Amino acid sequence: MLKNQVKIVVFVPKSHVDIIKQVMGDAGAGKIGNYSHCTYSANGIGRYKPLEGSKPFIGQVGKLEEVEEERIECVCERSKATEVIKAIKKVHPYEEVALDIYPLILEEEL
Repeated sequence: MLKNQVKIVVFVPKSHVDIIKQVMGDAGAGKIGNYSHCTYSANGIGRYKPLEGSKPFIGQVGKLEEVEEERIECVCERSKATEVIKAIKKVHPYEEVALDIYPLILEEEL
């Protein structure tokens, strides 16, 4: 099941959670068995300080900002990961998208 898969994690302001989950699933992420669009989410606070030259979606240059965000994660076939990331970046409102890609291993490989 996990062979040749990665886990994609992206941090999203509350206003864009639904569209991000939708495009991830539409691009092929989140398929587990006979289910598609499978994700897990957790709420948290993102913090950042926009620097000169930035164009923040939320906040002001030079001022520390805190934003309610959702961490969305899902499994993805490695071969589809590039397309999923492109889909995320196309609709994500942030200038710099915070996302992580983790390799997955099978339990038998431990």
